[in-house]
Amino acid sequence: MELRTLEYFVAVAEEGSFTKAAARCHVVQPAISQQIQGLEKELGEPLFERLPRQVVLTSGGAALLPHARSCLAAAAAAALEFADRSGLLSGSLALGTVGGLEGTYIPRLLGEYHRRYPGVSVSLTGASSPSLLTKVRDGGIDAAVVASPPEGLPASVGSRVLLEDRIVAVLPAGGRAANRPLRLHEAARSPLISYGPDSGVHAFIRDAFAAKALQLDIAYATNDVALQIALVAEGVGIALTSHASPVLTADPRFVVVPLEPAIRLRKVFVWRLGPQLSAPLRTILDLWTELSDGPTLAGATT
Repeated sequence: MELRTLEYFVAVAEEGSFTKAAARCHVVQPAISQQIQGLEKELGEPLFERLPRQVVLTSGGAALLPHARSCLAAAAAAALEFADRSGLLSGSLALGTVGGLEGTYIPRLLGEYHRRYPGVSVSLTGASSPSLLTKVRDGGIDAAVVASPPEGLPASVGSRVLLEDRIVAVLPAGGRAANRPLRLHEAARSPLISYGPDSGVHAFIRDAFAAKALQLDIAYATNDVALQIALVAEGVGIALTSHASPVLTADPRFVVVPLEPAIRLRKVFVWRLGPQLSAPLRTILDLWTELSDGPTLAGATT
């Protein structure tokens, strides 16, 4: 089992096509097909189901995929380790981000990383917290900023706390004093504007309502906080949203009030734990420590 064969296998799995995988790996399609067939013969079972317009992983292929990614990551980390030793850090760093990070530490961190290590290709993927956490855990991306789930993070990932956040209510101006908390049963009587079920924040709001035996009925579900606030300003309803969002600036059209009981959550930087972190990932963790005032560290292997 050769690394190049595993590279071809991962490319086909991620692209869902032998043709696209060949283009990605800069080889002709027969070369990809031949290598995959040899790998299937070596392992004793098919790795892909070949459909008319795409290929999908079999159960055997799905079992091999995380191991193949780990092998490729380990080989890349070894190469980058020696590049790093010579002061020529290169490679790639795939990061995932949820919305609302423009007012946090992350832009400064990425800016300084870019200035110090221009040879590293950094890519960003925006998605919901559950989706990003799955990608980190499965090796699809190197790290991500997510809302830590109510049940806690899986043991397979390390984490550093980015910020402590809470959910607040945003109401049209004129109806309530900003310093008077809004109780959840009061909120439940109004049309609600908040995050959809695909958002990691949604679970915190859902659980808070359930703890008070209240039905959570979100009339306007969107993870775009700016749109949530715009709907409030139009008198559509009240928004339950992140207090840390930079769009919650002073505006005469609405007021921001605390909730009672408070709904608290954390946004964290997470990465997949393993015997060897890639040089680009290890370097950004080191830079975090250098630039920050000491964010909480959990499960680190650096």
